[in-house]
Amino acid sequence: MKKKTLRFFILLNFLILTGCAVKEKEAIGDPVPEQPSKPALPKASLLLEKKLKKIPIRIGETIFYPSQELIRFYKNRNYRLSWSDNGKLLTRANLLVQEIENSSNEGLEPEDYKINLIKKLLGEIHRLEQNEEQKLEFIVNLDLLLTNSFLLYSSHLIHGRINPELIDDTWSINYREVDPVEVLENVVESNRLIEVIEELKPEAPEYKRLRNALIQYKDIAAKGGWPRIIEGPVLKEGSRDNRVITLRKRLILSGDLKEYPPPDPQVFDKPLEHAVRRFQRRHGLVVDGIVGPSTLEAINVPVERRISQIKLNMERWRWLPKKMEDRYILINTASFELHVVEQHRTVMKMKVIVGKPYWHTPIFSAKMSYIELNPHWNIPRSIFAEEILPKIKNDPDYLLKERIKVLESWSPDANEVDPYSIDWQSVTEENFKYRLRQEPGPTNPLGKIKFMFPNRFNVYLHDTPRKNLFERKERSFSHGCIRVEKPIELAEYVLRMNQGWDKKRLYSEINKGKTKQIELKQQIPVYILYFTTWVDESGDIYFYKDIYGRDSILENALKRVSPSA
Repeated sequence: MKKKTLRFFILLNFLILTGCAVKEKEAIGDPVPEQPSKPALPKASLLLEKKLKKIPIRIGETIFYPSQELIRFYKNRNYRLSWSDNGKLLTRANLLVQEIENSSNEGLEPEDYKINLIKKLLGEIHRLEQNEEQKLEFIVNLDLLLTNSFLLYSSHLIHGRINPELIDDTWSINYREVDPVEVLENVVESNRLIEVIEELKPEAPEYKRLRNALIQYKDIAAKGGWPRIIEGPVLKEGSRDNRVITLRKRLILSGDLKEYPPPDPQVFDKPLEHAVRRFQRRHGLVVDGIVGPSTLEAINVPVERRISQIKLNMERWRWLPKKMEDRYILINTASFELHVVEQHRTVMKMKVIVGKPYWHTPIFSAKMSYIELNPHWNIPRSIFAEEILPKIKNDPDYLLKERIKVLESWSPDANEVDPYSIDWQSVTEENFKYRLRQEPGPTNPLGKIKFMFPNRFNVYLHDTPRKNLFERKERSFSHGCIRVEKPIELAEYVLRMNQGWDKKRLYSEINKGKTKQIELKQQIPVYILYFTTWVDESGDIYFYKDIYGRDSILENALKRVSPSA
């Protein structure tokens, strides 16, 4: 008994002493702050975090590589799911599936966004209502796929599927600065998925009209397309041929001919001739109402090929600013046309001449800041070497006849050099140190006016003394600059904010024969673009020849980046 009592007192003293020691230590040292306990993540978030830390992710038979944007999105929200809540799919998940299924109407490929796998998982989730563990796995996988689809789809709507700079080193138009992650965060917060996606699409009416054309042509394809017309003699008004029946059907399907009961189905009549003319006009052909080899070739292009062409040009619109300025000039080099646009409507239109296929006009935008009347032409070295130098060697008086001066350098204040003091027979492009400048006059290729929008390509709009070239259907004759059909009308338009500059005054200044620079009171954006498909304000669809081969380059690039190709 005594021993037990002794052990008790020894233990009690030890506890008292150690308790005091702890209190003294805590009193001496700094207070230790309480550490808040980290809230436990839900099972779904834990599973999602685990998946994102073990890349690639396998979903069924599919190997999935999440993008950095996807990882950033989930990390920002502490790995919470975005498309379901407590195992139940949110409405926006079904809305996104519908949007992805309809992405083909935007010229995109639904399977690029894994739509079939998403629909398969949706079916599995409904089947596994009673199996919570398996359902959780499917819900997390579905969330990953939906997020991936949204981020990729929104990126394609904002920037396009291809970076244009990767396929065209002349591309020089600024990208839209939009972060798809921020867009998705906005969707999750506001629950406005349909509205947000619609806001990402280009606002240009031209893009929307292309989308309508795509839907129209897809409908034609779904019904079997249009018939092919076999080769044979030229078809024209008065021709009697079995192929006329097929031709009439073909033009009815493309909307060039209204259906009517012909007196003789095999006879090429006046309504059919009008339809052929309309078709030729829409395809950049010589408009003569005759179905010759060129027209027959265009007629026999399959509808599927035209659908692909529409898609390529919708992609090009996605490379441009979402909203264009209220007033701008657009040159479509593929159609050889200039459009002056105000509030989405073309208020002036004219023909242009663009660069040759091997000297093509670049794609870029800049602001027109001044025009020059009676301009000089500083002859580029490449043109001097290829075209001017051989003429000088053949004719020592060539420079004098063409009013071309030789200057000692490219400096603005360079002195003039006597051309007869130069041994032209020994001159080459490499050893030629001078500058050639053609004075204003009837043979100056810049004509009476040039329109300047400074850019790295030294490309501009200008008049031309060779007006006859505007009568050609294909007008790719320049060295890259753009010749305009109606320079006086265009000059009057761009100077409308400069008081007093009407046609009468322009002609008066031009007739003085002196070079005059006029700064624009209001600069005008200029877009030099390339569209081989165009839908005008009346809904007519135009297809143009791919003069620079850019369609095939873009098509091949899209095939390389598309998982569904």
